[in-house]
Parts: sequence; C-alpha cells; structure tokens
Amino acid sequence: MCSFEQLYLSNCLNFGNKSCSPTHRSFYVQVIMYSVMTGAMVITIFGNLVIIISISHFRQLHSPTNFLILSMATTDFLLGFVIMPYSMVRSVESCWYFGDGFCKFHASFDMMLSLTSIFHLCSIAIDRFYAVCDPLHYTTTMTTSMIKRLLAFCWSAPALFLFGLVLSEANVSGMQSYEIPVACFKFCALTFNKFWGTILFTTCFFTPGSIMVGIYSKIFIVSMLESLKKDRKAAKTLGIVMGVFLACWLPCFLAILIDPYLDYSTPIIVLDLLVWLGYFNSTCNPLIHGFFYPWFRKALKYIVSGKIFSSHSETAKLFPEAH
Repeated sequence: MCSFEQLYLSNCLNFGNKSCSPTHRSFYVQVIMYSVMTGAMVITIFGNLVIIISISHFRQLHSPTNFLILSMATTDFLLGFVIMPYSMVRSVESCWYFGDGFCKFHASFDMMLSLTSIFHLCSIAIDRFYAVCDPLHYTTTMTTSMIKRLLAFCWSAPALFLFGLVLSEANVSGMQSYEIPVACFKFCALTFNKFWGTILFTTCFFTPGSIMVGIYSKIFIVSMLESLKKDRKAAKTLGIVMGVFLACWLPCFLAILIDPYLDYSTPIIVLDLLVWLGYFNSTCNPLIHGFFYPWFRKALKYIVSGKIFSSHSETAKLFPEAH
C-alpha cells in the first residue's frame, strides 16, 4: 500500500505543480453543496446580525449577559461574512483560488473566530453561574469592568495564539505530509503537528469545555432545586446550547488531536465536513435565541416591520419584567 506521502508525490507527477486536485463531483452535487452552504451562511449572517442590532438598539437588553451575547454574535457574524464564503468555494471546488498569503490569513482568522466563540460561551457560562448560584453577589461580581476584561481575553488570547502560530508556521513544523500537498496543489487547510494539535485540543477545547460542563451541571442542579421558574428555563436553554456546542465542535477537535498520530490519513473530505460541522455552531446560536427567547422574536418583528426606525423605539418593552 502506498504511504500518504507517496500518494501525493504520485499525484504531483500526474497533475503538475500548483494545480488543483481533480474533483469527481457532478454538477448537481455541486449545486446541492452550494445551496446548503449558502443557506447556512445566510442564517449565520442575518441571524447574528439581528442579535447585534437588537442588543445594541433596545435599552432593555443592555445587561452584562447580553453584552457577552452581543460580542459572541459579532464573532459568529464575522465567521459567516468573512470566512464561510471562501471556505464554501474551497469545499465545493476542492481548490484554493485566493493565493498563499490570503490562505494564511483565512486559516488564522477562521480558527481565531472559532476559538473566540468558544471562549465567549465559557464566559457566558461563568456569568450565568453567578446569576443563578450566587445572585446576591452577582451585581458586585459581574461588573462592567469584569465584562470588559472577559471580552478582552476572549478576543485577544485566540488572536495572539493563532496568528502567531500560523504565521510562524510552528503548527506545521516537521510535517512532510503537510508540506507535500501544499507544494503540489492549491491546498489551504489549517493543520497541526502532534505537539500543537495536543496543545490546541487541551487549552482551547477540553479546558473551556470542561469548565462549561461543570458550571452548567451546577446551574442545572441549583435551578431545579431552589431557583425561580425563569432560572429553570434558562438552565434548560443553556443545556441545549452546551449540547449543540459539544455536538458541533467535539468531532473537529478530536480530529485535530488524533489525525497527526494517524499520519494525516483522514480523508480531506471528512476533515472538511468536520470544519463545516463546527461552523454550524455559529448558525445554531441565533436559531436557539429565536426559539427560546421571546425578546429575540419581538426584536425581529421591530426590525422587519421597520418600527425600529420610529422615534423612541429604543425604549420599547420586549419583555414585561426586568431580566
């Protein structure tokens, strides 16, 4: 059996240097792929844009938790607007047409936004922990300055880590299996060697994921035993958010962790599917808000009907009691 490297070297000889790997997808399959990915992209962009406009405009939504949600929606919006269109072309055409320099930017910004979204989910979990489990100290703990520090960390840590890693190419150091397809094809995918794959999985998924599971378990127990009805509903909603997060990102990060030890033998189509499954988490977030939060649906009606442009619309009551 040919090794992974021998296979690519053979393909290099057959198709020439820096040429696209041939795709055997039919026209109809490509149309379906473009349609599904465009649909996910549209929901991601406009769903998160509604959240951004709503929380920014309506004063009743100005709260520490919602500012975290606003920042996370901005992350998901950028993922849908900046990253997903180029990833869609790459996935359907099996080729990267946009140059090596933009490939590095795209790969870095892609993973940065994904990690930023994960860190936001973790920050929201911390906020909800104090709101439900320690409500007497919530206002003194989750202050505006604390929210600013959390947001600064959520954005700066992934940016410094990913851009530094990718631009230095430390993530592909010693990876012949990666260097060959890059040299042979117009290939653009973020790949990690054993060391950095393990670091990424541990620090950027396993650790925040474990924190979220622990916090939401505590919130769920407390809300079921002693909290208000609205806290029980919030706990169930957060549980769904947590479940969607794990379903979308666990397969992708497991591939990042395991694939280097398999000599990068996982088919590219499988890795690409896992990346889009991770993207789907950003698509689901506004859908979860639309289904479980009445204020989201009311805000959407204001935006669609144009009432948001009327005078004093920012003071509209989107829910009866203070949240």
